[in-house]
Amino acid sequence: MKKLFLFLALTFAALGLFAKTTVIYHTSDTHGFFYPKHGQGGFAALAEVLDEEEKPYLLLDSGDFANGTAETKSSKGLKAVALMNALGYQATTIGNHEFDFRDEALEPILQNLKFPVLAANFLERKTGKYPPLIKPYKIFDVDGVSVAVIGLANRYPTNDDKTYKFTKPLPALKKALEEVEKENPDVVVVLVHDGLRDVKHGTQAYVGQIGKKFGGRVHVVLGGHVHNIVQNEYINGVLFVESGCYLQNVSKITIKTDDKTGKFVSAKSELIPLIIDEVGEDEDIAEYAQSLKEPGMDEVFGEAAETITRVSSVPEHKDGPLNDWIADLGRAAAGTQIFVHNNGGTRTDMEKGPVTRRDTTDIHPFDNGIVKMTVDGKFLKYLVKKSLLPRSLFTYSGLTVTYRNKKGKVKDLQLFVDGEPVENHKKYTLATNAYIGYGGSEGWPFKKIKDSEKEMVPDVTIRSVLENGIKAQSPVKPVETGRIVEFE
Repeated sequence: MKKLFLFLALTFAALGLFAKTTVIYHTSDTHGFFYPKHGQGGFAALAEVLDEEEKPYLLLDSGDFANGTAETKSSKGLKAVALMNALGYQATTIGNHEFDFRDEALEPILQNLKFPVLAANFLERKTGKYPPLIKPYKIFDVDGVSVAVIGLANRYPTNDDKTYKFTKPLPALKKALEEVEKENPDVVVVLVHDGLRDVKHGTQAYVGQIGKKFGGRVHVVLGGHVHNIVQNEYINGVLFVESGCYLQNVSKITIKTDDKTGKFVSAKSELIPLIIDEVGEDEDIAEYAQSLKEPGMDEVFGEAAETITRVSSVPEHKDGPLNDWIADLGRAAAGTQIFVHNNGGTRTDMEKGPVTRRDTTDIHPFDNGIVKMTVDGKFLKYLVKKSLLPRSLFTYSGLTVTYRNKKGKVKDLQLFVDGEPVENHKKYTLATNAYIGYGGSEGWPFKKIKDSEKEMVPDVTIRSVLENGIKAQSPVKPVETGRIVEFE
């Protein structure tokens, strides 16, 4: 028995001697958060982590870098491009928010990036070919290890695009993979702006199918879009990793290959929180990031009496105090009976203390106007029912909702306006932000309402009503929740 143990020990030791290590760092959904918040995050902290890495590495991003803060908004994404260039990113793919400034803003982003944008399912409408600055994949030599990275863009851009089209991701991946395999890479990585579990956007997540269909051919899938953190999750031997959002963390993926044959052996991931006191900051990147700050955004114009959160502290309440408050402001501005606010549009909580324009831009970075319309009760019930599970996509002002969750299905749904049950054929005035109201993302039910029956509220945006509300009510206090209640 002792000889057997000795033999096994020597065998594993020998295997270790012939294993080569390759490192990949991954971010996603940075959304222009260049600087630390509450002592965590930012490009300078990421740069310091990279400075400490002893092995050659790849630095990859899964998209949604072009918008989300004052700096990205003012530059239409180009300040994010400048910082990513400075850090030495080697590839990214296309997220839905790369289209926040519409088609014409994408080309300057692509032209200024000093690294490739990979998207195997992203084509020109006119030619059916890849745009000149887009590649389906790239093969990198990382200290002698051949790493193929295939990109997959998100298929649902925030604005309708006229220049480009998106093909189905899995067939596009299959085609790119067949081309890649002719080069006989040691490792295959898929860089995708979609998540393993997408319960937020009302779209069927396909990402797990990559493992089921291409296990053994694909080794690592690096995802994003849904702002989740996923570490060391495997499907059919394929490692899935997601790194959260707002550059609060970075994932480090360590890949082992056989030193003699180059054959893939294993992959694992580690989430590194970018806590400044622990990882530090690169001084040059910190100084460069500061030079990109948008002037006037840190001026205080109000105060929050306490932290106002997006999620209620009461488990059965599916509405949060910050979203409720924003919905109330929207309803007052529109003068309607009901306001529908998409929870995904609220990106951060409102922290206790002084409030600046940077804070309000971080909370709601989009310049969405407000659109109003008249709908019947039948539509209201349809909208609410379709948006409740697995988690509520909307918050309401003027409308209260109760329901039961029976094995993932909405049961015993009841809606009330002004304390009265909603009637199918009764008419109700309703407002929401224009992106949702014209059918964007989770607002797809609003496509049932003709655009000719919708009217924009003049000179109003969600962020303007948010800032006006802070000025008028400072110090702002959270409202009571309980507008959407799930009963057992």
